[in-house]
Amino acid sequence: MGLGDKIKNAAEDLGGKAKEAAGKVSGDRDMEAEGQVDQSKADLKQAGEKVKDAFS
Repeated sequence: MGLGDKIKNAAEDLGGKAKEAAGKVSGDRDMEAEGQVDQSKADLKQAGEKVKDAFS
């Protein structure tokens, strides 16, 4: 996994955590759910990159 990909995935994960926290604080369940989805996407991307690295 390239450093750039790691940074992008980490940023997406952090953004998702922030969005989820903001949704919890404001009572916005949609924003909270979006944050959780963003975190899941980042996790899947990281897993995909690890698989690519394993076969490289």
